[in-house]
Amino acid sequence: MSEKKPFSLPVVGEVDRRTTLKAGAATLGLAAWAAALKPMVEWASSLDRDEFFQKHYRELTREQLQVILHKLTFEARKETGKPVTVKDHKPIPGVVFAYALNLSICIGCRKCAEACHVENNHDRPSNQSYIRVFEMQKGGIDFEKGNTTYDRPVPGKDKYYMPVQCQQCENPPCVSACPIEATWQESDGIVVVDYNWCIGCRYCEAACPYHARRFNWTKPEVPPDEVNPNQSYLSNRIRPQGVMEKCTFCLHRTREGRMPACLEACPTGARVFGNILDPDSEIRWVLENKRVFVLKEELGTKPRFYYFFDK
Repeated sequence: MSEKKPFSLPVVGEVDRRTTLKAGAATLGLAAWAAALKPMVEWASSLDRDEFFQKHYRELTREQLQVILHKLTFEARKETGKPVTVKDHKPIPGVVFAYALNLSICIGCRKCAEACHVENNHDRPSNQSYIRVFEMQKGGIDFEKGNTTYDRPVPGKDKYYMPVQCQQCENPPCVSACPIEATWQESDGIVVVDYNWCIGCRYCEAACPYHARRFNWTKPEVPPDEVNPNQSYLSNRIRPQGVMEKCTFCLHRTREGRMPACLEACPTGARVFGNILDPDSEIRWVLENKRVFVLKEELGTKPRFYYFFDK
């Protein structure tokens, strides 16, 4: 009797959408899998052949990528009537980005979430944003008692405010959860998604302990006059229906030497961003001189998003 070989996933080059769909059907059961895939099937029916069979971003040649960027730019301009440009922003050598937030001076105004909503071309009807702001009771960090739907003048008495977004973990569980490697971490620490490769299985969303992933249940609606025309393939271009998306530290801005939109919108200066490899950067000063902490440190995700209090 021959020895039974252990099951193993195909190598990356062998994994395609069809392989993943079949594996999912076998694992979840046909009925459950069909229900889970409904949004993706509706989205896939609108794709042309070239989009459906496009290679993974990291396998594209420079020439192939330029063709795709040109196509995305042309389609966006045609649909919006605005001078949209979809670029490919590469990581800057010698840079690893990190973020810090001063909870002592955050007032919970949600200007950061509003700026994220506009900058990243989020769906307008759902008022989507990559940032949630928790109103917390002073004296502890209990997210079960935190409130993200407060509707009162801020800051409230005996309250403090904790914005939460993608933590850009050094050890990101969302990346290891993706069955087709549609999400990965780049050299500057930013975790990205190839929206054209994502199949919308939402495994990454389930794996993220910070609830930082978003799923496009419907085609995003952004009025043409509100579209941000400065877009990036891995960042703020209008995402397709049926795929996951997340904060990218506004890489279309930060990889050009600018600051994230949420930081520029903060009226109190609570946000600090920069290259942690630069000993003269503000972010390094904060990490070396303030008592910083990260969320859910016990999980070993090693976030590059830090929090601190002045006192």
